[in-house]
Amino acid sequence: MHCHTVLMHAQKNHTGQPMIRFPSSCSQKRHQPCRRADGQRQRGATIVEFAIIAPVFILLMIGVIELSMVYFANLTMQHAVREGARYAVTGQSNLDPNTSSQQRYQAVLQKIRDSSMGMYDKVAPTVSVTNMSGGSNSGAGTFGSAGDIIVISLDCNWPMVTPMMAAFFSNGKAHFVVSATMRNESYGGL
Repeated sequence: MHCHTVLMHAQKNHTGQPMIRFPSSCSQKRHQPCRRADGQRQRGATIVEFAIIAPVFILLMIGVIELSMVYFANLTMQHAVREGARYAVTGQSNLDPNTSSQQRYQAVLQKIRDSSMGMYDKVAPTVSVTNMSGGSNSGAGTFGSAGDIIVISLDCNWPMVTPMMAAFFSNGKAHFVVSATMRNESYGGL
């Protein structure tokens, strides 16, 4: 049924007024402008919702990235201290030409620094070496002699980049300690 034939099918209601019924195709055309306005309102609501949620989402993502970097630094320094301890307990001497205590200590620190993928300077660790066996300090000095148990610890601080995350940590730095415990091998003479 077409719109121009609507008047021919008009009926009268109980008061005698003409009652016109539009076919479905005509009524859809009549309400189309309302639908377009609803769509525009919906788009506006979406933009407002995005403006509210986006900053929260971005801050959450920055927090995840910052904490991931702290975890990465922790794992990297754990690997580095293990490599330094391994260098110390095997009696290698390629980094320390002298067998003096201070040269040996500097060589172990150099091995840790080399194995840290550049994180050593960023975390600025405090290094401590403990001889758990209480054995003699002959030869290798701080690192004891063959059979002694040696603990090398690094007390590290990772500086947070964003002020938002720095607020959750004292002095704006994430603090962590990594260590390695090994028994000195029999490496002759040291």
